Amino acid sequence: MFEHLQNKLSEALHVFKGQNTITEINIASSLKKIGRALIDADVNHKIVKSFIQRIQEESIGKKVLTSLNPKQLITKIVYDELVSLMGEKNVEINISRNPTIILICGLQGSGKTSFSSKLAFFLKKKNKYPLLVAADTHRPAAIDQLELIAKKVNIPVFSLKESKNVIEIVKKSIIYAYKQNKNVIIIDTAGRLAIDEIMMEEIEKINQYSQPNEVLFVVDAMTGQDAINTAQSFSNVLDFDGVVITKLDGDSRGGVAITMSSVVKKPIKFISNGEKIEDLEVFHPDRIANRILGMGDIVSLVEKVQEQFDEKRTKKIYHKISKNRFDFNDLFEQIQKIKKIGNIKNIISMIPGIDKYFSFDGNQKDSIARIEAIIHSMSPYERSHPQVLTDEKRINRISKGSGVALNHIDLFLKQFHDMNKIMKKIHAHSGKKIVKDFIYQIMNKENNV
Repeated sequence: MFEHLQNKLSEALHVFKGQNTITEINIASSLKKIGRALIDADVNHKIVKSFIQRIQEESIGKKVLTSLNPKQLITKIVYDELVSLMGEKNVEINISRNPTIILICGLQGSGKTSFSSKLAFFLKKKNKYPLLVAADTHRPAAIDQLELIAKKVNIPVFSLKESKNVIEIVKKSIIYAYKQNKNVIIIDTAGRLAIDEIMMEEIEKINQYSQPNEVLFVVDAMTGQDAINTAQSFSNVLDFDGVVITKLDGDSRGGVAITMSSVVKKPIKFISNGEKIEDLEVFHPDRIANRILGMGDIVSLVEKVQEQFDEKRTKKIYHKISKNRFDFNDLFEQIQKIKKIGNIKNIISMIPGIDKYFSFDGNQKDSIARIEAIIHSMSPYERSHPQVLTDEKRINRISKGSGVALNHIDLFLKQFHDMNKIMKKIHAHSGKKIVKDFIYQIMNKENNV
């Protein structure tokens, strides 16, 4: 997600490396590259033009503070403009009513059914009691798909397979929710190949009858600008409350996420970035801007980690780090926990500057598998005593056992020791200072490379 844009923006900001001041020449060169990066990311050219103009106005004549260099200042300006473009702040879904009714709509193939299940799972983790309603009477497999996904995570689905009357389905689902003490009703509706009268009549009837607290419009990131045009057309007919962008894991450009709010004038409330039911994120413009600029998203990572990590075990790990006893057994355990959190590439993108510690050749998923193979090929003693892995015979044996090249094993061992040093420094601090110092350290390292 956003890999291509992140790389291009990094190149554009690299123009200021070693520069002491912002001049018309270096800012023009950088802005030209930023504009190309955004257009390559499928951002509308009119929006790009306006975006570049605002950065130029903000940066020309701007006094560079002694605590910043030109690259840091321009990065801050680009960050602010990205946040503004993406809606400025997070807008939460309204779940104040009991039961809360959430209506899901969108075109066929946009990922409505998968998102409905993910949303139900997300709310269940927030101590809500969701009920999924199969109101797609047009697609034969829609009900079966919803039931199959929901069954895996023990979420109930209401359906009337013999009925084609969506109003009857919605009406009886609300009665059922009251009887079963379900406080969130998520209605998965039918999609169409295009916005037509039949589709709009049906969704308007459901909307009018159910009086939902939230109407969410689901768009497929892979369709690019068409997704934005569709959302805009749909909003002219039905006043939905927010947008959900799916399949962002398959689109590294990210132009839809950047452009949607400013064009449609509706907030993005969720993004889906994987096939697993837990691959759903609340959309925070500031956090996404951090990721786009390669500064990570520590807050989102911490939120995800808190859902998976045991507090006692975490304290034990911290103690081992402080005593310099963090070994390959601990690393292997943490990798397994990280894999449970969600898509590896998305998790790694949340950690500023740390992706190199998990990658031999830019492919984090394959690299994680190779790291596991390396650790599996170690003896129990070697896993517990990383310091012994300076012996050539041991490393050759591990290489043969794991099928990983010697140079990659050498790189991994170096990365492990480097990561250990950083983790120890982080542990030496406490509270918010951990994140602040860590990000400051990474950003300074990036700017001085």
